Amino acid sequence: MEDMCETPSLTELTRRLVAFRDARDWRQFHTVKNLIVSLALEAAELMELTQWKTDEQVESRLAEPEVKARLEEECADVFLYLLLLSERVGFDLAAAAAAKIAVNGTKYPVDKSRGNSLKYNEL
Repeated sequence: MEDMCETPSLTELTRRLVAFRDARDWRQFHTVKNLIVSLALEAAELMELTQWKTDEQVESRLAEPEVKARLEEECADVFLYLLLLSERVGFDLAAAAAAKIAVNGTKYPVDKSRGNSLKYNEL
C-alpha cells in the first residue's frame, strides 16, 4: 500500500490516476468532450452543497465533519477530472495554472483591484 501521509506531486497523482483508469480500460470513455462534461457535473455536485443556503449557513456548516468531508470529496472529484483532462489533451496543469496566475497579475494590478470585485476590463 502506498504511503497516504505524504502529499504526492501532481505528476505522481496523474500517474496513479492513469494507472487506475487504464487498469479498468476506461480511457476509451475519456474523450475530451466526456471529460469536460464529467468535470461540469462534478462541479455541479459541489455547487449543490451550497444550494438554498446563505453564505453564513455555508461557512458555519464547515465545522461539521460530514459536511467538510463531502466538500473534500467533491473538490477531489473536480480535481481528478482536471488531471484526466490535462493528461488527455497533453498539457501540464501546474504550468498552466502558474501561467494563468501571472496573466491575472497583469490583468488585476493591486493598486486598481485591491478590495473590489470589478472585472479587469472595468478597472
